[in-house]
Amino acid sequence: MIAFDSARLERAATRVAQHFKTRDFIFHDGRALRRFTIAGRTQAAFAGVAGLSLCFTAYGVAHAGAAAVSLAGLAPTAAASTPEAKLAQMQAKLAAMQAQVATIKRAAQVQARRVEERQALIAAVLAGDGSAKLALTAPALDPKATRVAADVVAPLTKLEAQQVVLAAKARQVAERRYALAAAHFRKLGLSPERFARGGQGGPYEPVTTAATSDANADAQFRSLFVTWKKLETLEKAVIAIPASQPVEKVSFSSYYGVRSDPFRGTAAMHAGVDIPGTVGTPIYATADGIVSRAERAGGYGNLIEVNHGRGIATRYGHLSKILVAPNTRVTRGQLIGLMGSTGRSTGSHLHYEVRIDGQAVNPMPFLHTVDYLKGRTPVEHPLVEGGTDAAN
Repeated sequence: MIAFDSARLERAATRVAQHFKTRDFIFHDGRALRRFTIAGRTQAAFAGVAGLSLCFTAYGVAHAGAAAVSLAGLAPTAAASTPEAKLAQMQAKLAAMQAQVATIKRAAQVQARRVEERQALIAAVLAGDGSAKLALTAPALDPKATRVAADVVAPLTKLEAQQVVLAAKARQVAERRYALAAAHFRKLGLSPERFARGGQGGPYEPVTTAATSDANADAQFRSLFVTWKKLETLEKAVIAIPASQPVEKVSFSSYYGVRSDPFRGTAAMHAGVDIPGTVGTPIYATADGIVSRAERAGGYGNLIEVNHGRGIATRYGHLSKILVAPNTRVTRGQLIGLMGSTGRSTGSHLHYEVRIDGQAVNPMPFLHTVDYLKGRTPVEHPLVEGGTDAAN
């Protein structure tokens, strides 16, 4: 075996020696010819040095390349190639995906809630539904979450843009309704501001440019909400206005204002209207309120006074019987007494007054309010014969 190896080495050395023979080189330096001779051993030495240099260069390049690939994350490291490392990587990716899904879900829920609340507000205003319980309580949109969920919430975003247009139209409708109601209240001698509740205010805090579009839309809906609440408050105040008839069939024997006193024949102020009828005719409350007086009261005879709130009150005089007690709550249309001729009266009738802030006002516009609330044209009631009074 050794002899075989030695023979192979000898043959290999012989082949190598054939490539490194002594060679002569002739060189002309511009003045004369020069001859150089390089022995085979010298050539072999130079070749060996060059080979070693090439090997070291290749090793360095390969090592640097491997380090660059590892730093760039293009090739798995020994640690990352373990099953535990691979599992950790998968879990991290799954957690990131779950977080993204949760963000999209939250963004969609917030935007859907905003759409629902705004749609309910628009519907309530356009339908004139004053009984709707509305509030704009949805949180503001998170711009980052909205960008992540852009594809999912795109239909809701489009719907919100349409709602902004509808909100502007609904606000115009609400403002027209408020103007009509306010005008009617003024005809009754009532200021709409009397029934206003609450207010708005706070320090000014401008929004960022990125949130301006959403803030403008939000401001549009909040403006609509404020208008709707103002209209709702005014329309609900109707319950405190004496806007129904105190008796089933209304006629008048004496009106509000200066008249000839039926007992003295001299000019005197009549603070209400006289509605004639037979003794025992049912008398009804003309608005919700609390009975503040139910007693005998001088020229009024048996008197009931109902406080309707916001400075509005009604009086029912000359009753034959009082059916309610002081400090009890009554509702519009509730039976509270029976007609009579007690006190300073010439015959059976009801002396009916409306007072605002303690001062008597003409009850006629309030009786016409019944027709206003029902959408009918007021009808003038004819003056008929009946009892009169001189109640103050």
